[in-house]
Amino acid sequence: MELRHLRYFQVLAQTLNFTRAAERLHIAQPPLSRQIQQLEDELGVMLLERGRPLKLTDAGRFFHEHSTALLEQLNKVCDNTRRIGLGEKTWLGIGFAPSTLYGVLPELIRRLRSGEPLELELGLSEMTTLQQVQALKAGRIDIGFGRIRIDDPAIVQTVLTEDRLVAALPAGHPLLAGPISLRELAREPFVLYPGNPRPSYADHVIALFESYGVSIHVAQWTNELQTAIGLVGAGIGVTLVPASVQLLHRDDIGFTPLLEDNATSPIILSRRVGDVSPGLNHCLRMIDELLPPAS
Repeated sequence: MELRHLRYFQVLAQTLNFTRAAERLHIAQPPLSRQIQQLEDELGVMLLERGRPLKLTDAGRFFHEHSTALLEQLNKVCDNTRRIGLGEKTWLGIGFAPSTLYGVLPELIRRLRSGEPLELELGLSEMTTLQQVQALKAGRIDIGFGRIRIDDPAIVQTVLTEDRLVAALPAGHPLLAGPISLRELAREPFVLYPGNPRPSYADHVIALFESYGVSIHVAQWTNELQTAIGLVGAGIGVTLVPASVQLLHRDDIGFTPLLEDNATSPIILSRRVGDVSPGLNHCLRMIDELLPPAS
């Protein structure tokens, strides 16, 4: 399938007339008919009811809607590519762990999208810290926000802040009565995330308990924070989450603080060594305004 097939079909679906479509496309009618027939042959379905008047089939209406959206996205990509190539716009790829969205990251994204003083095209990708490091080295993103420290000579990591951890428990759980210790919490079945890839935030949680000489029983592994919270609400177990997650209001769960002062999780900024690109430098200045690096 070629792009011209999509473009020809889009115009034909708009006009529902081969003659008018051919005129708009500046081609003769027979080549247009052949191109549409080739498209139908490749898809293996009829897109048009060739009567009077010409009509789209159900498959044709579906294909028109989704191919139109695809072409609009392609046109946007091509336009932004030209603008970036001409220096009119700067592309910045951002990777983020889901839990970082409950902190300062949404405000950072809003400011970056404002276009002042530098117009940016943002590429946002949800990924773990390990995936961020791989994406940074491959050039797919320019900056990452995660939760774990990774030793890699090609990557610079900076701790932006330390989030206090809190226990998330099912609504009505007795431990919601007040601050609890990790030893108390370790007696409960755990919902732990993410299960893959490793190392991850899950390893940070396990190591935190082990530093107090206790281990946890993992009743359920999951890969997503939201899924873990949902399973806690269902009574499968408890979990540890950054305190900023308390902004997520649910009736079926509650949060309680921990007694241990070192029960924290860092928000870690990752970037390539030696990267001095304008987009990244602009982003780093914004971060300094919003959240000075932790001492």
